[in-house]
Amino acid sequence: MNNIPTYEQALTNPIFKIITQASTALQMDSYVIGGYVRDFFLQRESATDIDIVTVGSGIELANKVASLLPFKPKVQVFKTYGTAMLRYENLEIEFVGARKESYTKNSRNPAVKPGSLEDDQNRRDFTINAMALSLQEKHFGSLLDPFNGMSDLEQKIIKTPLDPEITFSDDPLRMLRAVRFASQLGFRIDMESFAAIRKNADRINIITKERILTELHKIIASHKPSVGFLLLDKAGLLLHFLPELTALKGVDEIEGETHKDNFYHTLEVVDNIAKKTDNLWLRWAALLHDIGKAPTKRFNKKIGWTFHGHEFKGGKMVYQLFKRLKMPLNDKMKFVQKMVVMSSRPIAIVGEVTDSAVRRLLFDAGEHIDDLMILCEADITTKNSKRYKKYVNNFKIVRKKIIEVEERDHIRNFQPPITGELIMKTFDLSPSREIGILKEKIKEAILDGKILNTYEDSYRYMLLEAEKMGLKQQK
Repeated sequence: MNNIPTYEQALTNPIFKIITQASTALQMDSYVIGGYVRDFFLQRESATDIDIVTVGSGIELANKVASLLPFKPKVQVFKTYGTAMLRYENLEIEFVGARKESYTKNSRNPAVKPGSLEDDQNRRDFTINAMALSLQEKHFGSLLDPFNGMSDLEQKIIKTPLDPEITFSDDPLRMLRAVRFASQLGFRIDMESFAAIRKNADRINIITKERILTELHKIIASHKPSVGFLLLDKAGLLLHFLPELTALKGVDEIEGETHKDNFYHTLEVVDNIAKKTDNLWLRWAALLHDIGKAPTKRFNKKIGWTFHGHEFKGGKMVYQLFKRLKMPLNDKMKFVQKMVVMSSRPIAIVGEVTDSAVRRLLFDAGEHIDDLMILCEADITTKNSKRYKKYVNNFKIVRKKIIEVEERDHIRNFQPPITGELIMKTFDLSPSREIGILKEKIKEAILDGKILNTYEDSYRYMLLEAEKMGLKQQK
């Protein structure tokens, strides 16, 4: 090991010396491996997840480390996997014994038995994740890089340590991880590895939706999400879990009339959103905002290609997609659904930005009006500079009008001043449809600008409308 470079500067945190102390006491050889090492050399933000591999029992080492730390942190043990984890300050440290793995065709869960460091590095997904730094006292900080991961880091290559056919067939999740790292790091997948991904794409179906979703979240959260989604499509993976997106691919032509390729347009929109916000669910809304276009596409001889009602169709598809991918069916899903359904609303009012139209937009979008406007602005992908400038200016006008109406009428998240309880008390009513009718009339009058959004105006209007309905006020 004399010729192996030393990187002690990666191990300045006191926790590493404590792990060395524990390893020495147990007569085990231990190493830092994986993402922490990779990110140190990439000069990325210091990782808070640290993977320790030891030639011996990872659980025993974790317990020994915990006993040497102040406050004796609790060790979480995962006996099924032979791993243990503890938290120290802002770090999450996982300990595992070096191991060999063998796989069966229908599962990504391997049969495991103890092994050497070399065995453990052989089982790693990519060369850049197989590098290890020694925590042994004599060789503290020495780099063990049997697959030239450092060279691949420098050349920005994603490559498997062993035969990629075997690597991806054994654990198909690694195919998604390859795409994710390419997207996150701006790396390229080497040709042999990518060919193996394409060949094994069908194997992704043995992976749980939850694991797929974890990788999708990381791809969509990357600096330029289109990189990942284009790779997923080219590799033949995307069709297996997001067929709604691949259905948008292609341009049809009838009688010389064409439409834009909505797949590539969608990826442009997602990249535009990524420049403006880290909001994961708004990025999902951008990815799904046009999925209703494939099933609603029609050709009309008079006006060409149409996608009537694609927003509403897309909203229904959002629910189905979230359910299929085991995504949360809570407020996050409802937010994405709302953004998809309303994605054309601000555009529709551009021609005549009336107070009434803006009030309704504010009422329906509620607290998410700013997110909706960001999505709509990201939806501008025209390469015609004059059109681009025109569309941007149109949205500036809408934004200005939104501010004016909101300051005056306080519509965002407004609740009509007249409650159902007040209507029941005023006209001595039991719960009935008349109450809902009156509330709706008051709301519509406020949104149309017939009355102000005040209790006084709403109360007077209630009395007038109630009289027309034959309801008498109780004295």
